[in-house]
Amino acid sequence: MNRFTKLLIIAAVCLPAAVSCNSGKVVFTPDTETVLRNPLNGWVMYLRRDWDENFWERNGYDSMPTSTGETVKVSDYANTAYVRTSWLAFEPEEGKYAWLDPDSRLNKLFQSILDRGMKLSFRIVVDGRDQRQNTPDYVFDAGAEYFTSMVGRNEVRTPYPDDPVFQAKYGKFIEALAAEYNDIDKVDFIDAYGLGKWGEGHSLIYKDPTKNSEVMQWITTLYARTFTEVPLVINYHRLIGEPSANGWGPVSEVSERLLRQAIANGYSLRHDAFGMNGYYQQWEKEFAAEWNFKRPIIMEGGWITAAHHRYWTDPSGEYREGHSEDVRKGEFKAAQEARVNMMDLRVNDEVRSWFGQEFELVKRFVAEGGYRLYPVWIKAPSKASGSIKLEYEWKNMGWGYCPVNIPQWDWRYTVGFALLDEAGQPVQKWASDDTDLATWLKESVNRYSQTLALDDVPAGTYTLATALVDRRNALDPGLDVAVDPSLKVNGWVKVRQIEIK
Repeated sequence: MNRFTKLLIIAAVCLPAAVSCNSGKVVFTPDTETVLRNPLNGWVMYLRRDWDENFWERNGYDSMPTSTGETVKVSDYANTAYVRTSWLAFEPEEGKYAWLDPDSRLNKLFQSILDRGMKLSFRIVVDGRDQRQNTPDYVFDAGAEYFTSMVGRNEVRTPYPDDPVFQAKYGKFIEALAAEYNDIDKVDFIDAYGLGKWGEGHSLIYKDPTKNSEVMQWITTLYARTFTEVPLVINYHRLIGEPSANGWGPVSEVSERLLRQAIANGYSLRHDAFGMNGYYQQWEKEFAAEWNFKRPIIMEGGWITAAHHRYWTDPSGEYREGHSEDVRKGEFKAAQEARVNMMDLRVNDEVRSWFGQEFELVKRFVAEGGYRLYPVWIKAPSKASGSIKLEYEWKNMGWGYCPVNIPQWDWRYTVGFALLDEAGQPVQKWASDDTDLATWLKESVNRYSQTLALDDVPAGTYTLATALVDRRNALDPGLDVAVDPSLKVNGWVKVRQIEIK
């Protein structure tokens, strides 16, 4: 047999996946460009609560010019759409839920997101200061105590978060919400606090200011009890749950204790003001660093390019007036430092700034941010009987991590293998009990060995395949893998042909 014939045999056995297949070792080339639709990972779109299902075309999101000369759809780069909306929008009257009304604006907006292969995320706001009334009237009619504020010429009511009537009505609403949205196939995460101004967790006004800890325990326990499948996050900052109406100021003595309460109840982390150095300060940076790779972190940019926020006054001195691209670079730098899993494109002018001025950073986060997992190599025999002995290595190209350790996931994803028939269907599947994806960090080496017991597999030739499988879903592929898409069949990555005797 000459050398050329040997190469043809290697190519046929190892499939076009491999760089090489010497000694049964299949080496994979990582894909650094494809947008992987994985949970708690990648870009987030921030949607306004007054938009409807037609905003995609109306706001130019389906034909967005880029700094590299392309025209793209924003939804092709974002995995999740985040909507900060009100309790009133979800439930305008008691028991009348927007998601049960196919003609409601919110329901149509949500459906347009799901139709594009994206997932939902939301924060529910109850405080009406500086906005409009965000809590339904029926809550006050039932006797919930409240305070008032003027928004323009309108007086709006906001319930005290420690009021028992408010808590009872809100609890009933959240239980109904969970009955619809406690679904990881629909919802990526919930920003599950929503108290204070803009739902950001600061400037709270209580009936009894000493009840801040009780309120935190009530609301985080409520969400944790009802949303068992969907990750929960809280806005981490130095004034969380601050019992005053004084706005921003020095670090509150209660903040760290309250945040630790939330984390103990299963929460992960999100922050609203990345790149806003007057708000995202050393305290926030140090808190994020403490929780790196223990809880995922989600980033929202703070500056609004074309509104009343004057980004060029940022205390960093790094943003020039008329150069919103400086803000994008500042946000990216802060996100990288915090090892975030998700970045937020914000809305309209921010989106146009990301795509029109810093599209390379958009693509760079796809390649480098969050978690991006792939098999480096897999060593497998060409023939087997009774069992298959494997050795393999996986790598994470991202600066974040795959958070299988959070309570809602509970290590549901792991490395799996399958033997595929000619139609690409698994004849037998296996899961690894040794791989912990949460420990796969950017520089780590993750090597394993495993023996696959063959249980009544008929003799024949099969394709050995691998995937990151979902233990809760019959070991089907659960996470997308960063390899050439041509190597994938039904979510499985083809490794090599193997003869079972």
